[in-house]
Amino acid sequence: MKELETNRLKLRKLQASDAAAIFSNWASDPEVTRWLTWNPHDSVQVTEAVLAGWLREYEDARTYRWGIEEKETGTLTGMIDVVSWQDDFPVIGYVLGKAWWNRGYMTEACRAVTDYLFAEGFEKILIEADARNSASREVIRKTGFIYDYSEKRVLSAAKPEEVTVNCYKMKSNLRRPADR
Repeated sequence: MKELETNRLKLRKLQASDAAAIFSNWASDPEVTRWLTWNPHDSVQVTEAVLAGWLREYEDARTYRWGIEEKETGTLTGMIDVVSWQDDFPVIGYVLGKAWWNRGYMTEACRAVTDYLFAEGFEKILIEADARNSASREVIRKTGFIYDYSEKRVLSAAKPEEVTVNCYKMKSNLRRPADR
């Protein structure tokens, strides 16, 4: 996994020193974590413990996880990563702090990551979103993913409610010309 850059963003490995920014910029915010598989963190100590696990996962060559840093300010605004695998294809997930919503940052980051994963040789990339999350659906659409199917499932052990999840895919040979 290498560092990625876009016009406004630097996508980099997370570091132990990022815990306070992760906690204050998104992990503690119930509005930001509303659609995620995990609940808001109650303290920076919770974030430190979760981050320690994420950092250990970098030892696995199949870990693709970037912190999203705003170039202009150097502020860590969110993260994007391969959250799971389906039939050896990466499934992307992301989160962005509320202060940076509606600026196109996540679409920019998602395009950089999909370009990178295709360059790494993946022929298909998947992404999922709670069907109620209209903002995420818009990022997914702008990035070039195509709706595949929906399914009802329990969101996670931390959030055991049953939700409808929309599943999308992007194939390397079917990308929109503007995204190549």
